[in-house]
Amino acid sequence: MTLEITGRSAADIAASVRALIERGALSPGDPLPPVRNLADDLGVNRNTAVAAYRQLTQAGMVVTRGRGGTRVAGRSPVAQEGFAADSVLRDVATGNPDPDLIPDPSRALTGMAGRPVLYGEPVIDPDLERWADAWMRADLAPSDLRLTITSGAADAVERLLAQALVRDDAVALEDPCFLTSIHTVRVGGYRPVPVPVDDEGMTVEGLRAALDQGVRAVVCTPRAQNPTGASLSERRAEQLRELLRAHPYVLVIEDDHFSMLSRRPFRSLIGPDHRRWALVRSVSKFLGPDMCLAVTASDPDTAERLAMRLTPGTTWVSHLLQRLTLALVTDPSVVSAIGEAGAHYAARNDAFAARLTGLGLPAAAGDGLNLWIALPVPARDVSEHLMRRGWLARAGDEFALGDASASRRLRLTVHDLGEADADRLATDIVGAVRAAGGRLIPTGME
Repeated sequence: MTLEITGRSAADIAASVRALIERGALSPGDPLPPVRNLADDLGVNRNTAVAAYRQLTQAGMVVTRGRGGTRVAGRSPVAQEGFAADSVLRDVATGNPDPDLIPDPSRALTGMAGRPVLYGEPVIDPDLERWADAWMRADLAPSDLRLTITSGAADAVERLLAQALVRDDAVALEDPCFLTSIHTVRVGGYRPVPVPVDDEGMTVEGLRAALDQGVRAVVCTPRAQNPTGASLSERRAEQLRELLRAHPYVLVIEDDHFSMLSRRPFRSLIGPDHRRWALVRSVSKFLGPDMCLAVTASDPDTAERLAMRLTPGTTWVSHLLQRLTLALVTDPSVVSAIGEAGAHYAARNDAFAARLTGLGLPAAAGDGLNLWIALPVPARDVSEHLMRRGWLARAGDEFALGDASASRRLRLTVHDLGEADADRLATDIVGAVRAAGGRLIPTGME
């Protein structure tokens, strides 16, 4: 039975199924015909049916459950960063910066006003452009670059992909991956290709395999990778640059989200002769999530296409916000406070990792706002036991594209816990591991 599914091409078949879902002829949980049956009924090649189901899966319309077949997806919300709504539990899964460490903009606000900005004027405030140009050039090998201002890093990545790709193009993503990157690629209708991440960042073999699959873009976090906290080593960055030399027109997007807070040096995948590239730096981690501004440095062609999507009067970034950003990042006291905040995050994460290690659960802190904790049992089991103890933690499989090991990881945000709460959480995690059947390493044997 084809359920009135029609079409000869993958796109037409996918559109037919989408129409059935939109009309209510198919409901969440309803099964779709097996690929072989659908191909036979429509008189098309089996690969055409596979491609149609893949398009629907990437669009979030259907889910594949192995032997359970392909079914219409439910309308469950996509996992997002931030506080859990309506929870009475202590949330240690937020991924948020500490509000007490976000600089107060009050003094800067009083002195930033100037003449009104009118239609037709430059999209980038000239003073911010001069500061940002020096900020970006300090870490980039290509000398010919252009700057663009967007409403945050996610906005920049979405626009960069949209100006370079078409639906079903393949994009290399780190695995495990930042939730917003997963969402952006899937909503855009692109095909995510997972690249494993280890302690030195994106792996060489993983990127080689992705390039062999024909990816048109690579999205990489060079330091403070979310969720793992990994940062590129110099050795790994050099290996990846060498690999990319044979693929100069693959768009490489580096999301340096932690930038001014990072305790690690910046190391880039972008070689001096790479033709399609962009480095994105948001201010949201150190100036606050409500400061929706990111600086993007890119090659001239990419910058021109990106600028066409930021026409003044429609989607440009407010010059008031640009001036406020400039006032803050050029204030020595604010810059000093940002450095202190970065040191605080690192110290609190190191201290919590040491707590867990001392209790028999070896842990190490990377860079960034979060900890990526390895467990001897499934993280979902541990998180359920933690809920009974009053904590809301995030299981690692939410961040995974294909990495099975992520199912035994917790991502924790602990930098705002006081000493007593940190001790209690560490003890409760160890207790939850034991309750889930996990074995710990006796102190002194790790």
